[in-house]
Amino acid sequence: MTQDSETSTQLNRRTLITGLTATGIGIGFLNVNSTAQAGGAGAPMKMGLTERDFRLGVIGPAELSLITSRIAVSRATQANAKEFAGFELREAVAVTTVLKELGTPVPPMDAKAKATLTKIQSAAPGREFDLAYITAQHENHIFLRDLATAYLSNTVPNEKTFAEQQGRHLATLALNQFTEHVELTARILRELQS
Repeated sequence: MTQDSETSTQLNRRTLITGLTATGIGIGFLNVNSTAQAGGAGAPMKMGLTERDFRLGVIGPAELSLITSRIAVSRATQANAKEFAGFELREAVAVTTVLKELGTPVPPMDAKAKATLTKIQSAAPGREFDLAYITAQHENHIFLRDLATAYLSNTVPNEKTFAEQQGRHLATLALNQFTEHVELTARILRELQS
């Protein structure tokens, strides 16, 4: 591994951990083990994400997306924001249904999720609402994209259990949707801010 790609991997892991902590998941939740090396602070971390870690990391944001998209389907006014809300609602229903069928527990909403929901619920109709909703969706999908990427790049390649194979398949399919929604929400945000 080159020094640039090693530095990039360390930054991506830090970004993921920061995002997980900000969404209330935290380092302890994901069973992330630090590999203490001579470097001390900023030393590379070994992330051993399991399929369960991935599912637990997705279910909370997916539930928030479901709730806020139900609101946005009727309240969004900008054409692309309204269309996205419909797409996102269908995605969130599908993702939460699959995760619940796999036995994934739904965690209680944390303070950040509650604040996001309150901001969206209380936003004035029109541009203010659309910006609040699309901004939240953009941030949510960046987190989900990074989580899926980290899981897929940090799983044990020779793991042959059915659960891990199923988790990798789910993450592979979800990564495409999460990445697409990051790009769509970025475009809609540019439209709303112009």
